[in-house]
Amino acid sequence: MEKNIMDYETVALDDEHDALVIIDQTKLPGTTQIISLKTAQEIWDAIYLLKVRGAPAIGVAAAFGIYLLSRQIVTDDFDTFFAEFGRQKAYLDSARPTAVNLSWALKRMEQVCLQNREKPVEEIKALLKKEAVLIKEEDIRVCRAIGEYGLTLVKPGDGILTHCNAGQLATCKYGTATAPIYLGQEKGYGFRVFADETRPLLQGARLTAYELSSAGVDVTLICDNMSGAVMRNGWVNAVFVGCDRVAANGDTANKIGTSVVAAVAKRYNVPVYICAPTSTIDMNTKTGADIKIEERPAEEVTQMWYKERMAPEGIKVFNPAFDVTDHDLIAGIVTEYGIARAPYTESLQEIFAKKANGQKED
Repeated sequence: MEKNIMDYETVALDDEHDALVIIDQTKLPGTTQIISLKTAQEIWDAIYLLKVRGAPAIGVAAAFGIYLLSRQIVTDDFDTFFAEFGRQKAYLDSARPTAVNLSWALKRMEQVCLQNREKPVEEIKALLKKEAVLIKEEDIRVCRAIGEYGLTLVKPGDGILTHCNAGQLATCKYGTATAPIYLGQEKGYGFRVFADETRPLLQGARLTAYELSSAGVDVTLICDNMSGAVMRNGWVNAVFVGCDRVAANGDTANKIGTSVVAAVAKRYNVPVYICAPTSTIDMNTKTGADIKIEERPAEEVTQMWYKERMAPEGIKVFNPAFDVTDHDLIAGIVTEYGIARAPYTESLQEIFAKKANGQKED
């Protein structure tokens, strides 16, 4: 039987060949190309160029990547090993500044080194591999738990709108914003999904519409400026989106255009739910104003998807990768430990209290 996109692993470790294996998402949906990354430059480029993308998938890729790079450090001395580990960590961390999972995963791997500094370097490398595999396994469990909580917010037959790609291609399985959709599909809920194309990189058109349709979901692709029309028609009962960073007050940074969707949804009384693993919640960032927003090359707007350049030469271009959705536009933040609601300064603290107390994800 021919494989479809749902049969591939988004991020995998090929330990035998010392490689990080990913789907090159810049080639989708036309070509499914699996690529192996072995050098720091290749891994950095894959993250920066969006060959691997989505906050959770980036975190897993970073964990596998830094493990593989640690194997290339030839020394028995911990201090020498850790100095080079730190250099490689800082380099990978520079690839994408907004997605907190990148730095989160790398810091977690760094802690493995520091907590085991008295052990032989080769043993530390083995522990790094174990931690990276654990991060991937956790991602799958976390996404399913988010899906279960998200499913309580909708009912069979509902219309759901999503923006960008927070699906299986952005994680290791299920996705975050799409997890309720996939679990609902398993239960026969018959959701009707509207996927924004998501300019300028078209992750909604190229990735979300592709993976949902491959999974048999009833999905309709719309342009970004059509969200108001489908909401006005009463076709949307809820908005589910992912995010790259949640601030302590509940402001969220997600793919550019999310704040517009949220503002329109507010006008039509459609609840907006942010699906965010706790690894994406940054309690050290007070508000969305403190989130560094990555800016992308102008060519993504002026010519990337056109046979010929469509914008005039020399035109100024503003191309932020993300925007911030204010917390007052958000009906709930769905995590693996439950659903946080306003006031988020309190409810997010409660979520982390559950996590600290060792409550298992549902």
